[in-house]
Amino acid sequence: MESRNPFKYIEEKVNEFQESQWGRRLRIGSGVAWNLLLLFGVTAVLLGIFAGSAGAGYFASLVKEEPLRSKEEMRQTILTYEETSELYFSDGVYLGKVNADIERRETKVGDVSPHLINAVLATEDEYFDEHQGIVPKAILRGLFQDVTNADSQTGGSTLTQQLIKNQVLTNEVSYERKAKEILLAMRLEKFMEKEEILEAYLNIIPYGRNASGQNIAGVATAAEGLFGVTPKELNLPQAAYIAGLPQAPFLYTPFYSGQRGMKSPEELEPGIERMKTVLFRMRETGYITDDEYEQAVVYDITKDFKQPEQRATERYPFLTPEIQADSKEILARILAEKDGLDPARLDEEAELLAKYMQLADRDLKSGGYRIHTTIKKDLYDRFQEIKNNFEYYGPTLTESKVDSETGETVEELNPVEVGSVAVENGTGRILAFVGGRDHQIEQTNHATSAFRQVGSSVKPLLVYAPAIEFGQIGAGSPVVDVWANIGGWKPKNFVASRQYGIVPAREALSKSYNLAAVRTLGKIADKDPTQFLDKMGFDQIQDFQRNVPSAALGVYSASVEQNVGGFSTLANGGKFVKPYMIERIEDSEGNAVYEHKSEPVDVFSPQTAYIVTDMLRDTVTSGTATIMRRDLNFRPDIAAKSGTTNDFKDVWMMGYNPNVTLGVWLGYDNQQKYNLGRMTSRDLQPSTRVNKLFARLMNGMNEVAPDIVAAGERFQQPEGVVTRSFCGISGMAPSKACQAAGLIRADLFNAHTFVPNKVDDSFGASGGSYVVAGGTRYQALPSTPREFVRSGAAGISKDFVDRMLSPYGGDPSGLFPNGSRFGTNIVSARSYSGISGAPIAPGAARSGSNITWSNSPSADVVGYYVYKDGAKIASVAYGGSYSAGASAPGSYSVRAVDITGQLSGPSNVITIDAPEPPPEPENTEPPEENSNEGSEGGSAPPSDGNEEEPEESQPENGGNGNGGNGNGNGNGENSGNGNDQNNGNGGNSGNGG
Repeated sequence: MESRNPFKYIEEKVNEFQESQWGRRLRIGSGVAWNLLLLFGVTAVLLGIFAGSAGAGYFASLVKEEPLRSKEEMRQTILTYEETSELYFSDGVYLGKVNADIERRETKVGDVSPHLINAVLATEDEYFDEHQGIVPKAILRGLFQDVTNADSQTGGSTLTQQLIKNQVLTNEVSYERKAKEILLAMRLEKFMEKEEILEAYLNIIPYGRNASGQNIAGVATAAEGLFGVTPKELNLPQAAYIAGLPQAPFLYTPFYSGQRGMKSPEELEPGIERMKTVLFRMRETGYITDDEYEQAVVYDITKDFKQPEQRATERYPFLTPEIQADSKEILARILAEKDGLDPARLDEEAELLAKYMQLADRDLKSGGYRIHTTIKKDLYDRFQEIKNNFEYYGPTLTESKVDSETGETVEELNPVEVGSVAVENGTGRILAFVGGRDHQIEQTNHATSAFRQVGSSVKPLLVYAPAIEFGQIGAGSPVVDVWANIGGWKPKNFVASRQYGIVPAREALSKSYNLAAVRTLGKIADKDPTQFLDKMGFDQIQDFQRNVPSAALGVYSASVEQNVGGFSTLANGGKFVKPYMIERIEDSEGNAVYEHKSEPVDVFSPQTAYIVTDMLRDTVTSGTATIMRRDLNFRPDIAAKSGTTNDFKDVWMMGYNPNVTLGVWLGYDNQQKYNLGRMTSRDLQPSTRVNKLFARLMNGMNEVAPDIVAAGERFQQPEGVVTRSFCGISGMAPSKACQAAGLIRADLFNAHTFVPNKVDDSFGASGGSYVVAGGTRYQALPSTPREFVRSGAAGISKDFVDRMLSPYGGDPSGLFPNGSRFGTNIVSARSYSGISGAPIAPGAARSGSNITWSNSPSADVVGYYVYKDGAKIASVAYGGSYSAGASAPGSYSVRAVDITGQLSGPSNVITIDAPEPPPEPENTEPPEENSNEGSEGGSAPPSDGNEEEPEESQPENGGNGNGGNGNGNGNGENSGNGNDQNNGNGGNSGNGG
């Protein structure tokens, strides 16, 4: 059977169908349908073109205001993002972040875990490697959801679009912003590589808050802030958690704001669920396997969260603001210089300074700088520990105040505040400081920003070092500590009743005699000694305070840092090296934009600096810093100076060895209302407190940094410092008279400025008669009663007296007061002028068989006469035992005798009655005639005479004896004047005690 062709068979059947009635109808219908299809197709194309044109026109209208950005401009805008600057202790020890609104640290994409990159791509941009900035279907989907107001908003932004939104545009929700975002995203893809876009995205996206409650951005900050790891160390669940945060950073972040720690388990759930969603997307897109997903999705991410911690500003509340303030000042000058301005103009133009400080503040917070300081972490921490544990500050005072917001009465605390700075002498590096007691109570940095009167701590810097530098004195030269009236101002010593007369300069400095400092400054005031303080950075001195007499007592203000800088000048051989805290500033790439360079300033000669240092050694061994030395647990070669201001408003202790200088200040912030003198019986004296705190800080410094303290090193005496002999009362070269008086001394001098060459000419009078009045020796006058005149002391010339008391004058008797080391051998050549009128009479009293009296208030009294029934029976010199025998009946009184011989009126009269005679025995026999008469006439007179003669004789002998005691006490004036002070001037005696 012949086989048939199947294709031919089919063709025949089709032809048959077409010729049939149904076939003809179908052929006509299909033609119509085709034509209709073509019509609809053309219409749809035309409508599409119209819609596209309209859409394109609308899109163009939305982006017409957007400027055409160049490639360089686009790249710079995208790659310039804020990076938080970081702070470092010395030796590269990390301190913390600069206090900014948001923390960010830059990282490279190669330093990020692949898990995190995959999680970001799977969640945020599945087609990142393929698209050209946008995904059209995602945009259309998002547009449809927006138009229909769908409940589910899936979003449609690529990583590129998100980068544009964060770096170029804003978060505004509008079609205009979206259109610009699309346009710029496509443009950016032409200017940047995919890896650059991804890296920028990883560095700029916000990630909520870290364990400190600080807002953070960038994956490096997120990895460290949430899990305490680097971005490269993130495991899969951690990476998924971070990748999920950008959708709702503050909902998903595990930490509260404001140091409130970690969220509750219920509040952590949204973030954990978001992590699981990210893991699901990673599995769906093939970045992880099913096994990896199953293990990660049940991972307990909460155990990896970093424990809440304090920010650097909370951990170091005094340190971090200080570093930032110093850094801003440095950056302000750098920015001004970049703008072509002379940085010195910032010191002269307040508005210009304010502008560049604002720019520097912004730059510091966002510039990603690495700020390296001089502060040694372990030493700084030790200082704070010592400060916190010190138990002798004194009382914390409270004051009731009304809160202006609540209207409630609250107790305001006023603790004794503290400021301290430790500096490395040779470099000026600030090693550590104490800014205050409690930052929550008071934020002022009392080490650098509190300016208080420096008190007596100024004396070596303003008075004695300049006096040596100007050739006025040597270390042991005599200076004058005598009361003066300077235009109505009457300075006093710490013990107001004391003046010490002529004393060696080193004693006056180590024991901090005020009068000596005032008078010494007066001798050099015309040479402008304040210029030395200017060179050492003391910038709070007012014009009216320069070189005035009271400046010697520290009336101007300074910070602890400034005062430390002054004393370190002495330690540095007279060169001032300004203390500083910022060692180096690097940009985010590690390039140094600033490095500190010390510029020493010559202030004093090395010889002067060493001599003052040697004088201040005495402060530690025998002066006002002996308590500090006792409390030190090591023995450095240390020089020191204390300081106290009026009413104990401030107390200071400044000290240094060859390598470090330490300064400590104590006081109340409200110095107008409170002072350190307000204390209980349990509190130590203010000067003792500061001594003890200084010693503890010094001990701590030696324990933590013994290599820096270098306790075994000693100050080296430079050439030009010589030892010379001199007359102790004049400072001139010894004379025979001075040698005969036993007044030769020897001490250090600066050979370049002054050594004693001129022979002493102080002794204008050879010996002579003298009297003692008020504890002071004077030349006797011709009218002075001889019984009170003494002899054997050397007399000094009027020229010497005038020279020593210049420029302020004063009472020459004060040159050799009671207790003076020269007082036993010297008599002033200037006669006592006396007080007009007779002296004031003393008060008398009876004591057993003696009459006693008090010292006359008159200062010119040289002795006393004792009278019985108007007749003088004794003479008692000033300073003796003020008593005389009074056993016989009679009326006794005492008169004071002044240097001129005038007598006071009599004291109150002390009457001693004669004892009643014993009763006569009864006589039964009648008396003989004239026997009574004979008894009355013959026996009575002899009886009176016999009774009076021994009474006269006893006071006479007693008078001589007391007179002898008076002379003896006169030669040993310490005893005599002590009695005088105790008996006559109880208040003075109290101060002395």
